[in-house]
Amino acid sequence: MTAIAAFKSALLAELPSLRAFAISLSGSHDHADDLVQETVMKAWGAHASFIPGTSLRAWLFTIMRNTYFSQYRKARREVQDTDGEAAARLVSAPAQDGHLNLADFRSALEKLPDDQREALILVGASGFSCEEAAEICGCAVGTIKSRVNRARQKLMQIMSIQSAGEL
Repeated sequence: MTAIAAFKSALLAELPSLRAFAISLSGSHDHADDLVQETVMKAWGAHASFIPGTSLRAWLFTIMRNTYFSQYRKARREVQDTDGEAAARLVSAPAQDGHLNLADFRSALEKLPDDQREALILVGASGFSCEEAAEICGCAVGTIKSRVNRARQKLMQIMSIQSAGEL
């Protein structure tokens, strides 16, 4: 008898024990049958990894247990949506709007005077404090605050934004 034939006959001999264990795990005969089938398929596909001389029953029960808990975790994340209502509520904003908005922002940023653009980038984008930005630019802190404010106002005007809520 070849090794694969011996594995097959040993696997078939364990089916009643597998089914009993599956019923105890799932509590349903239908789910148990599906679980046994899945276990046998996985075991058959991985028969080369079974080490002869070890317990086939323990190996099969481990496969079944892991399969059951994987299916259980997956089922907890799934949503019953027979009418398609949950799917209809899922909305994804189109990705191209973000690219277009960024292109508009870059264009508006280029239209700012150099000193305002520099102050806005240092404080708004790079995360420097007004004091640090003033030191980098070699001017007073109040000048940086004024430049940043004027730059923001000018950007809003160029981009036709009335309030922060429109962003």
